[in-house]
Amino acid sequence: MTDVDAFTDIPTTTLADLLGRGQVMDIGIRPLWGPGPRVAGPAFTVDCPPGDNLMLHAAIHRAAPGSVVVVESGDLDHALAGGNVCAVAQRRGIAAFVADGLIRDLGEVRDLRFPVFARGVIPIPGTKSAARPLNERVRCGGVAVDAGDTVVADEEGVVVVPAARRAEVLAAARAKLAEEADETLDAWESAHRTRIDRILADQGFDG
Repeated sequence: MTDVDAFTDIPTTTLADLLGRGQVMDIGIRPLWGPGPRVAGPAFTVDCPPGDNLMLHAAIHRAAPGSVVVVESGDLDHALAGGNVCAVAQRRGIAAFVADGLIRDLGEVRDLRFPVFARGVIPIPGTKSAARPLNERVRCGGVAVDAGDTVVADEEGVVVVPAARRAEVLAAARAKLAEEADETLDAWESAHRTRIDRILADQGFDG
């Protein structure tokens, strides 16, 4: 199992605790069907101007198996992809789409069980005319994403692990999960109450 594959065992909540708000996409980027699997993979980045989906359609033939295709768009009037595009992406081994935009044919996508994290659904497609470079930095859900960053997505949200920090973050996440697994609820409750009471006392609360 590669370092990237290992992130499928790491909840986004754990990664968010370690990385902070700046690496977590906003709440509009959400799974469009569920329950679904946690996905993790290297980002293959795509920039689509509003109203146009050419480069996402190009990306499905170019992204390596295991990639998470991450799309900057922001368009809430046109779909970036539909059922056939998702089916081809799945057949080529792409792990998921994470799109700052919309898709269509949700029923087909759900039946395929192809993971899509996006802002929603609309039935009208975009045009195909704007060629732009692939695998350059994009912004998706408010987070800067570079090609090769590790993208982890589950029902809690989407987190981006910078490529340069992948090994460090994976080790810290595993250590955190192991520590939590060894802690009983009784121990957590006692430590939690002590911490909360101390914070309250420091602020002069006496209720």
